Amino acid sequence: MEKAYNSPSYRPLYDQIKVLLTQSLIGGEWRPGEMIPSEVDLASRYKVSQGTVRKAIDSLAGENILIRRQGKGTFVATHSETDAKLRFLRLTAANGQKEVLQSELINCIKTKADNRMASILEIKAGATLIEIKRLLTFSGRPLIYDHIAIPAAPFKGLNATRVEENQGSMYSMYETEYGIRMIRAEERLTAVAASKDVAEALNLQLGAPLLSIERVSYTYGDKPMEWRLGLCLTDDHHYMSELE
Repeated sequence: MEKAYNSPSYRPLYDQIKVLLTQSLIGGEWRPGEMIPSEVDLASRYKVSQGTVRKAIDSLAGENILIRRQGKGTFVATHSETDAKLRFLRLTAANGQKEVLQSELINCIKTKADNRMASILEIKAGATLIEIKRLLTFSGRPLIYDHIAIPAAPFKGLNATRVEENQGSMYSMYETEYGIRMIRAEERLTAVAASKDVAEALNLQLGAPLLSIERVSYTYGDKPMEWRLGLCLTDDHHYMSELE
C-alpha cells in the first residue's frame, strides 16, 4: 500500500498522513495541550508504517504544531504554555533583562472590512471586523502601540470586557475561549514616524522613529485569522529573531 501511495502522481505518503493529522486537529479531535495517540496506534489507524507516522509527526513538530515530550508522548502545542506565550513577540530589552508584560486597552470596536483587509483575511469586503487597539507595557513602560483586526464571525462575543480581563497572550485567549490556535505568522518590518495618536499614547514627540511590525497570523489549514500592526519604541529594545 505504501508503494502505491508513493506513485509520482501523489504527494509523499508521510505528507498525506500529515494532512490527515492536521484535519483531525482542525476538527477538534485533539485539543491544544492534549496528547495524540501513539505512533503505533496511528500507524494502525492509517494502515501505514510507524516510520511514516513518525516522519509526519516530526514535520508537524518542526512547525510547532505538535510537541514531543521525552518519555511522555506527543502533544498538541498550545499558546497557554509558558514558553509559547511570547512566541510571536520579539521585542527584547537591550540588556537582556526579563520584563513584566501587561496591556492597557484603548478601544475595542466593530468595523467593516475594506478591500485591503478583506484580501488579507480572505473574507468578503464589508464583512464585520473586531478592531482592538491597546498599549503593551514592559515593566510599566508603554513600548508598543498594538492595533489588531480579526473577523468577527469566528470570535463571537469578543468585546472590550473580555480583552481587558485577559492580561495574557491574545493568542492564548483565541485558543482557550474560541478554539482557534495560531500556527504561524508572516511579518513585515519597516521604519515609520509616530503619528499624533501614537505619539501621545507612547509619550513621544510627533514624528519620533518607531519600528513598524505588520503581522498576519494563520491557523490550521493556512487560514489567515488575525492582522496586527505593532508600532514599537526601540531606544533601549530591539527586535530579536532566531534563524535556523
